[in-house]
Amino acid sequence: MAKRFRIVSSGLAACLAACGQVPPQTSATRPQGDATWHAVVPAGTARYELALGEVSSGAAPEHRVTPVYPASLLASCPPPEEVRALFIVSATGKVDDVRIDDEASAGADRRLYIAAVKAAASQWFFLPLKVERWAADANGESHLVDSQARPFSLAYDFHFECHGGAARVTAGDAASAPGHGAK
Repeated sequence: MAKRFRIVSSGLAACLAACGQVPPQTSATRPQGDATWHAVVPAGTARYELALGEVSSGAAPEHRVTPVYPASLLASCPPPEEVRALFIVSATGKVDDVRIDDEASAGADRRLYIAAVKAAASQWFFLPLKVERWAADANGESHLVDSQARPFSLAYDFHFECHGGAARVTAGDAASAPGHGAK
């Protein structure tokens, strides 16, 4: 077990080291984009109220895809851009809708960032939100009475940034370190 841990931790360390390295920009290198995100809980967020004996689990990302920095904006390298998106997730864990507050009034450049977020979000999958009801029998032993999957929503902030013609879109999850690509 200790040997397996060392192998896994060595591989993880190598992966993290590789993620932190940025290759030098040369004239032959095409600028590329990255993305980062982090979960947020906006004020006034509604939550399911659990009754006595109920427990919930799930509602966590199972597969995430990082948005692609809009290629048409790389040459101009605009200032950093933030996009807050509310993911509406079905009881099966599929993202059914992505809502962005200022989408209707967004300018042309911002619409490119919004489109990148929506394209990536359509590929995200979540563990379904399960609410289980437990009860104790006459002997005091707990047993499952029923279980139900429920829809839910989660908000994420996406950060797009360009440095010297190279794009960076960062995504950090509140529960874990920032990451790149699908998880």
